[in-house]
Amino acid sequence: MARSDAPTTRTGREVLDATLGTLSDCWDGSEALSIDGQPLSARVPTTPAYVYNRRCLDAAVARLRAQLPAGIGIHYAIKANPFPPLVRHMAGLVDGFDCASEAEMRLATDVASPEQHLSIAGPAKARAEHRFAIERGITINAESTGELERIATEAQATRRRARVALRVNPPFSLKGSGMHMGGGARPFGIDSEAIPAILAQRDRLADAGIDLVGLHLFAGSQSLDHEAIAAALDAWTDLLRGWQAETGFTPGELIIGPGLGVAYHPGDRPLDLDRLAPAFERLDRDIRALGEAGGIDIRTRLELGRFLVAAAGIYLVRVVDRKVSRGRTYLLCDGGMHHHLALSGNLGAVLRRNWPLVALDRLDAPLDESVDIAGPLCTPLDVLGSKQPLPGLAPGDWLGVLQSGAYGASASPAGFLSRGPATEYLV
Repeated sequence: MARSDAPTTRTGREVLDATLGTLSDCWDGSEALSIDGQPLSARVPTTPAYVYNRRCLDAAVARLRAQLPAGIGIHYAIKANPFPPLVRHMAGLVDGFDCASEAEMRLATDVASPEQHLSIAGPAKARAEHRFAIERGITINAESTGELERIATEAQATRRRARVALRVNPPFSLKGSGMHMGGGARPFGIDSEAIPAILAQRDRLADAGIDLVGLHLFAGSQSLDHEAIAAALDAWTDLLRGWQAETGFTPGELIIGPGLGVAYHPGDRPLDLDRLAPAFERLDRDIRALGEAGGIDIRTRLELGRFLVAAAGIYLVRVVDRKVSRGRTYLLCDGGMHHHLALSGNLGAVLRRNWPLVALDRLDAPLDESVDIAGPLCTPLDVLGSKQPLPGLAPGDWLGVLQSGAYGASASPAGFLSRGPATEYLV
């Protein structure tokens, strides 16, 4: 697993490099966090704010493509960050989009080219979402037999055919993942043991207006375990071979969520894509063999969200006050959990762990203080850092939270205490 025993960073620059790896080069500047030579504190007019870096988005997609065989494409999962200018920029980098709502489908159809593939996933989809997808040829990832019936009803009502992929709940989970989406009983997907019976009824589904075009395979997210990621990809192809042998079904489309994670906490290390390249090659080889056996050219795409956009985002706040309470030093900032819920530890974390924070204009200063950092909200949950190592800071100084490009602004309760949202910028 990509973890080290203890953090060894001594400056903000070292925090940046240890967290982002090669992507740290996108945030240039020696003393101040910068883009194109201009410090963010001079470029961004106000805080709290999210800044997304185009160069970093480009680099994240390019480094992944460099390790993928030509037969495997990339889909961006809009739920990771639906900021419209960012999604529009991603349209020039990826092969399609995966959506989780009608709003995301509308955004995707606005920015995608005709050649790009779109899909929608999620349990309990609304009738309007089914209708929108059917009318625009978007693949619906069906999560249950009941949803298949609802899709068929909508297809018949619109007198159009529905493109459908079965989302599979596998008999395994992605080990080491921060969020398990498969294995055991789940609200997501159709249990793998029920898949053959549905595949055997594909002629009946076709008569009902459903074109069964493929499968959606997703077991978990946010894994830094190279071996576990590779093992999960191998396990998926084992299932596909078994279903092909049992039912004769060969999917025309495969959307696979590999669960690639990013370094968020002390001791985490970025994934080494060189170590995953053999698993990607094996996946491509096995899928091509399945396609040859079925007489179909299988279109395979990896579904990724945070891995593509997390490093491109920084959440910016300013210190409003510095106080000492019974021996503990606090930095009180103008932004908090209402903008960045995950930072506070309240978005799926069992125990809160510190995120990588840097003093924006003092990257080379030693981390010689340990401080607690809180936001402006009247709740003890509004935590930005606990015993966080930083250089000595005063009111007016800027802080940047790294890895904030995914599940930040859109995943946070911006209306809490009527504080309002953070401003977002794509630069």
